[in-house]
Amino acid sequence: MSLSPSPNAVGSPIGMGQMSSLWQLVFVICGTLFLALSSYIEVPMIPVPVTMQTFAVTLIGALFGWRLGVATIVAWLGQGALGLPVLAGGAAGAHHFIGPTGGYLFAFVLAGALTGWLVERGWNGHRLGLAFAAMLAGNALCLVVGAAWLAVLIGVGPAITNGVIPFVVGGVLKSALGAMVLYWVAQRVKRAPGP
Repeated sequence: MSLSPSPNAVGSPIGMGQMSSLWQLVFVICGTLFLALSSYIEVPMIPVPVTMQTFAVTLIGALFGWRLGVATIVAWLGQGALGLPVLAGGAAGAHHFIGPTGGYLFAFVLAGALTGWLVERGWNGHRLGLAFAAMLAGNALCLVVGAAWLAVLIGVGPAITNGVIPFVVGGVLKSALGAMVLYWVAQRVKRAPGP
């Protein structure tokens, strides 16, 4: 598997690099709304809930490209830190960034960047297996960074038991769903008439 750009790699699968700044801003706003909605789809658990946030984060990184994906995720996290109810279950406030979920919140930026970077290099919907691997890499990075911070707070064993194991199956399923969305987008873009 090469990490270099492939013939199918043209940056963002939806052509974000060719859009005007105004359209990019519209996509960032829509992306933050999508992230906020994904936060409300949750299964409450302690100390970290199961949500659709990692699905949204990796998909935004993949579709927007790593740069605009990171900008979108940072904007969403900024909204949460400023008190808008956009975090898991409608939570808000800067204190979430130093609590048990803090590592996962910061990891979202890295997960979106990694997924977007891999997709820009051909790990996209044109290659379903690589698209799945890109999504899975983003989910795995999120778990590693989030659990590392959780381990500082509650210890390594409990962090793995409560912050990794319950999320593995969901991460695989969300990665598969994300890969299928990328495949669907790639097929639509391929069929779209040229300029």
